[in-house]
Amino acid sequence: MAEPAGEPQAGGGVQEGPPTAADAAVDLTAPPGRGARRRRGRGRRTAVALAVLAVLGAGAVTALDLVADDGSSKDAARDERPPSTDKVTRQDLRDVETADGELGYGATTDVTSRLGGTVTALPKAGDRVGRGKPLYAVDDAPVTLMYGSLPAYRALRTGVEGADVRQLESNLHALGHRGFTVDDEFTDATADAVRAWQEDLGLAETGTVELGRVVFAPGEVRVDALEAEKGGGLQPGGKVLSYTGTAKAVTVELEADGLRLAKKGATVDVTLPDDSRAQGRIDEVSTVIQPATGQDQEASTKVEVIVTLQGAKAQKAADAYVMAAVDVDFVAETRKDVLTVPVAALLALAEGGFGVEVVKAGTSSYVPVKAGLFAQGRVEVSGQGIAEGTSVGMPE
Repeated sequence: MAEPAGEPQAGGGVQEGPPTAADAAVDLTAPPGRGARRRRGRGRRTAVALAVLAVLGAGAVTALDLVADDGSSKDAARDERPPSTDKVTRQDLRDVETADGELGYGATTDVTSRLGGTVTALPKAGDRVGRGKPLYAVDDAPVTLMYGSLPAYRALRTGVEGADVRQLESNLHALGHRGFTVDDEFTDATADAVRAWQEDLGLAETGTVELGRVVFAPGEVRVDALEAEKGGGLQPGGKVLSYTGTAKAVTVELEADGLRLAKKGATVDVTLPDDSRAQGRIDEVSTVIQPATGQDQEASTKVEVIVTLQGAKAQKAADAYVMAAVDVDFVAETRKDVLTVPVAALLALAEGGFGVEVVKAGTSSYVPVKAGLFAQGRVEVSGQGIAEGTSVGMPE
């Protein structure tokens, strides 16, 4: 909060100081109303840029005001103080950019059948399916969900080797089957475990896992939408359903230049519709090409970001909403333990660059500073005579 600077010394009229970025800084420091919150994010960096341009634009006038009529230096101590002052503070400064997001369950994945036949069983949209459970059925035989990142691409039988064998054996072990070693080799012992698994599902006990009998997903899934109908015919390659993960997640669409904000694994803050805040983590970043929709339009590039809410508390808070608009705060840049002043305290110097009006012992003088990061209504500064607690002039 700005501090009153007191009355000017007797016998001296109030000398006008150099123009500042006060007008431009107002929009930076005043919090926007709630009604405008949903669209405020993308303009924040533009507002900062306009504020800096406003400061630079004041330079020509400043050059006149900072030199006295007798030609004395602009750095000479003044006999009067500015209308008010503020302090140089030492703090961490974060440049935060806010974007609109959609709360849901993140990206969807399509499931296509590798089997032909008749669809005899389907889940419902919203159902959750875990390891070893049927995802759907073809010709009254279940297609089972197992966990893994490698899609099924061949039949698995005795004698084959590879990462897909290890993935299958890991699931068989997790489902309680024993007597084999979890490795890259499909042995006779593996075949025995497969027969036991097939018996549990009511399948023919062949010891071979046919292509299309298992769908691999990273973990438990939530059925998002159905593409096939019960009783309908199904050809290999036909879509059956789509699924998402089961954890609440936020999808954010950024412009192409927003890629610098989206670093996989980085943490972000999510503001829910009730104004509560939850921490999220960037799990996926992908570039999406949107084709032109009209003859006079061009294709555009967007950056799609999937943010997973972190922790049981955040997931519980998000469970109150099936779908909702949210705000996501990305940290574009951080400066730790730096000296800062309000943006409005920054002045444009006649010879170029920036300065501040340092107030000390009833007088003030203009001191050049190097400006760094603009964020949070403040700006990083450094220069001779600038220290934590130094008083700097503020405009009315």
